[in-house]
Amino acid sequence: MADDILLPFPPGCVVGSLKRRIKRFIVEFFLEGRLCRAHTNNSGSMLGLTRPGVPVLVSPAPGADRKLPYTLELVGLPGAENGGTTAWVGVNTLTPNRLLRAAFVAGRLPWAAGYTHFQAEAKRGQSRLDAVLNGPGLPPLWVECKNVTLVEDDVAAFPDAVSERAQKHLREMADIVASGERAAFFYCVQRPDGRCFGPADYIDPRYAELFRQTLAAGVEAHPHRAPVSPQGVGLGSELPLAPAP
Repeated sequence: MADDILLPFPPGCVVGSLKRRIKRFIVEFFLEGRLCRAHTNNSGSMLGLTRPGVPVLVSPAPGADRKLPYTLELVGLPGAENGGTTAWVGVNTLTPNRLLRAAFVAGRLPWAAGYTHFQAEAKRGQSRLDAVLNGPGLPPLWVECKNVTLVEDDVAAFPDAVSERAQKHLREMADIVASGERAAFFYCVQRPDGRCFGPADYIDPRYAELFRQTLAAGVEAHPHRAPVSPQGVGLGSELPLAPAP
């Protein structure tokens, strides 16, 4: 429903049919018989999603001078290309940061109760984190946002490719907790079929190991389902954590 949307998509979005992903940041798709290209900011593998024929939703580029006129927002789960009902997956990696701010402003984050100030792109030492929240009488709450588009055996999982950068973020967040402040990961699950959340051991075992170590040390993980539709993105409840294998 429209009332549940925290991040509406801009006017001018269109639905096409995916041809292929080329290079790292470009996809080709058919729109009313024409072959078009869109920018994708998703540097992950988008494992299992970029199959020829699946529907894609693209938004118009924010500036007329940009080389590619569209940005990839949503990909339909495989199966929709055969006439089934489209279940959408959000692949824009800017969405989690934007959704975090919108949810904070709307008072939709129970784990951030009492915090009154939101600062994006906050610097701490030599690092820059996605956000820091502050509130009277509360320790700073540092937040890193991650986009989740992978589901395997009902488990929404991150990452979808080996990521030394994501491993580094885990270590940085553990250092924050050790200093007496709060640190949390906001996992934005932009697909509908995951029943719980866990690290993708089968893709990045080192990340999975660090994930469990940092949670044991006090780092928080908040995996929220983020319902997506051609109208925009909402915020759902937290998913439970999957048990360790």
